[in-house]
Amino acid sequence: MVPVTIAYLFPLYIMVTMSFKTTSEIASSTVAPPASLFLGNYQTAWESADLGRAMVNSLLITAVSITVAVLIGAMAAYAIVRGSRRTSTAKLMLFLLGLMIPGQLGMVPLYMLMRDVGLLQTHASLMIFYVGSLMPMTVFLYTGFLKTQSPTYEEAAKIDGAGWWRAFFHVVFPLLRPVTGTVIIVNTINTWNDFLTPLLYLAGTENRTLPVAVFSFQGEFASEWGLIFAGMMIAALPVLIVYFFLQRHVIQGFAGGLKG
Repeated sequence: MVPVTIAYLFPLYIMVTMSFKTTSEIASSTVAPPASLFLGNYQTAWESADLGRAMVNSLLITAVSITVAVLIGAMAAYAIVRGSRRTSTAKLMLFLLGLMIPGQLGMVPLYMLMRDVGLLQTHASLMIFYVGSLMPMTVFLYTGFLKTQSPTYEEAAKIDGAGWWRAFFHVVFPLLRPVTGTVIIVNTINTWNDFLTPLLYLAGTENRTLPVAVFSFQGEFASEWGLIFAGMMIAALPVLIVYFFLQRHVIQGFAGGLKG
């Protein structure tokens, strides 16, 4: 396990050390640790690529996309599990087709659709794309978790006069907290780190996300590696913070979802 651990930690070591090196230190050695913590890369990267605006864009797109995906995915999974048993498997398989069909097949049609409806180069285009693309995994995890839960509490709520919506939001949804943490973590990582879709939809505008902004340091004939790795560190921090707050729910949610 020691060599495997080193193999996984080595790219992280390179990213961290390179972000604190000067241009001359990077040219002399990429593996050696920095002589001192040079913070100029972070300041230059933040100011020259307007990473503050890009971070706000990424936060807005990710937060709205994940929130909508969680709500719709949880309700869809609840309808599948508690609905008609004859059609539940077919409904679930319809969602899971999204995991089997490569997303690249729909890139051109979706791009043309966003262009035709006037949403290209807007936040809304990415939000719609992400909600749809995140739905298969979200429904899969929620469905598996719900199958392990007894319907006793929601049935008691309905007996007391609660309707479908009230029973779901006041009884069922709070019980989904463990798997919701898993859904948020998995979907946040996929959304936050996505590069190709924002590059297609938002490149050249002020609405670009962090990965696209960091890519601006990559040139055709030269690359500013210190700025690139500093930008990568800045982009990784929000996801790490979210993970540290929700990490105790991740394994529990995956275990419950896969068990179902």
